[in-house]
Amino acid sequence: MSTAARLFYSEGIRAVGVDRVIAEAPVTRVTFYRHFPSKEDLVSAYLQAEDQRIRERVHYGVTHASSPEEAMSLLIDGIGEEICAPGFRGCPFINAAAEYPDQRSSVHQAVLTHRSWFHGTLVDALRAGGHPDPGYGADIMVALRDGAMVAGYLGDGRTAAASFGSAARSLIAA
Repeated sequence: MSTAARLFYSEGIRAVGVDRVIAEAPVTRVTFYRHFPSKEDLVSAYLQAEDQRIRERVHYGVTHASSPEEAMSLLIDGIGEEICAPGFRGCPFINAAAEYPDQRSSVHQAVLTHRSWFHGTLVDALRAGGHPDPGYGADIMVALRDGAMVAGYLGDGRTAAASFGSAARSLIAA
């Protein structure tokens, strides 16, 4: 999984074949196909693992924050740090959705599951912080994050992170 995740994120999902993953991972072809009957199964598992990693980070921040405002601030800062991280290549979910546009595919469904969870998490956080319209606020926050992820990949990550942070903090202050 770690080999597939590294290759998919750094080079693109469609650009990396199963043979390449098998060649670079310490796994035999038989073992690989026992766990992943198809490349789509591998890609779905990669996204599910990424989703779980993000959920754990968010959960940690929420449970260790002293207030809903601090939890949102940690989330905003975490997104900014991700955008500025070395090797940042955009959001793995946005990237996967671009490569798997068929909404019936398990890959696209994994993307939609993550986005639904993220949106719901933002709704809960904004509601806890007393935002007047948490659903609409979450819609805006997701759009801001998506734009910042793309801007961070295509341009200057620090500028994208700072712009996102400023806009997101303005939103939650409203």
